[in-house]
Amino acid sequence: MAKLYLLLSICIGITAGIGFSTFYYAKGYSYLSDNPAACDNCHIMNDEYFSWVKSSHHYAATCNDCHTPKDFAGKWLIKGLNGWNHSYAFTSGDYHKPIQINERNKNITEENCRYCHKMMAYNLTFHETENNKIECTSCHRNVGHLK
Repeated sequence: MAKLYLLLSICIGITAGIGFSTFYYAKGYSYLSDNPAACDNCHIMNDEYFSWVKSSHHYAATCNDCHTPKDFAGKWLIKGLNGWNHSYAFTSGDYHKPIQINERNKNITEENCRYCHKMMAYNLTFHETENNKIECTSCHRNVGHLK
């Protein structure tokens, strides 16, 4: 029985060591901040980061302001989920090139556009129906990223 515990402890130690090393090497700790440079840790995000630097939102919003929910729990849930998905996709190379926003994250971004610009967006959204939803990105596709 003692040998089984020793073997189990060694396996857990190796797994934890590899996990912590990968987390450190990939600068995983930087994703706990709101610093947009964290999004540029992966070379695939270079275009998005540098286009944001040149955009009108550079002085007004960070990546998290647009791409995570406003509530505390939602923000950290989405950051964790996206972090996991991004690390898997970028490590495996299994992602669309050029990168594209998925439907869930597109909806979060749309909600955040409407939240920050609610006074301007109200007149547009007043005329929406379930079948005819006006999206901010329909007209303002390149506001956050100049592409």
